[in-house]
Amino acid sequence: MALNPPKAYDNLEFLNSPAARHIRILCEYEETRQRFLRYGVRHTLVFFGSARIRPRAEAEANLRHARAQAEAHPDDEAAAALLQRAKAVVKLSPYYDAATELSRRLTEWSISREGRRSYYVTSGGGPGIMEAANRGAAEVEGGKSLGLGISLPFEQGVNEFVTPELAFEFHYFFTRKLWFLYLSKGMCIFPGGFGTMDEFFETLTLLQTGKIKKHMPIVLFGTDYWGKILNLEAMAEFGTISPRDLELVHRTDSVDSAFECLTSNLEAIEAEDRAR
Repeated sequence: MALNPPKAYDNLEFLNSPAARHIRILCEYEETRQRFLRYGVRHTLVFFGSARIRPRAEAEANLRHARAQAEAHPDDEAAAALLQRAKAVVKLSPYYDAATELSRRLTEWSISREGRRSYYVTSGGGPGIMEAANRGAAEVEGGKSLGLGISLPFEQGVNEFVTPELAFEFHYFFTRKLWFLYLSKGMCIFPGGFGTMDEFFETLTLLQTGKIKKHMPIVLFGTDYWGKILNLEAMAEFGTISPRDLELVHRTDSVDSAFECLTSNLEAIEAEDRAR
């Protein structure tokens, strides 16, 4: 009796083995590239920020619940800790609403420019600020946005506001980062944790060293938060970065200011490209 061994590309045991890691990496690169080509995605505006930030109404509802639990169980350390976390989430909740509004305005602006470059809001596809960015784009008629998700044990799939055909799920952080930056023409960094800091500083490093050669405006949104977390001026003072490196970032608390920074820079870049 003839044997019917599986073809190599149908052999899931092999494809999921360490020996085939380079094939999986290539798949995450090429499948993403092909989908971008198919849907005409050439220019993106990337939003980074914490997955833990929630809309104000939801955060305040959670706070009321946490406060009731703490009052009902005054000696319960877990209830007290939950209350503290709920208070922190309420404090950060305005950033969710700001990210939603900024994304909506950028999407409206992009759609209104018929015959010119289209810019797609792009997030990491998860909850929090990522969800807010995708939500803002989804609120615009005809608005589309990307979600470059990552497989993590505490996040399940991309958020519901990502355009379905532009939803991705990566295994490797570095291929995901490549696609964040390769098409990005502008970036807005909202308050976030280790992941946001990692993405922010990798972007700054690539711009500083000239690995990213394009001009790319970066908005650092939330002066109260970032003023406590970052002291880039001290780095310039100690000489570990150049004073001109501080010009890579525009700091603001205003959606109007962030929108103006991004759109004016993008229009100037387009004018320079047309003049060449």
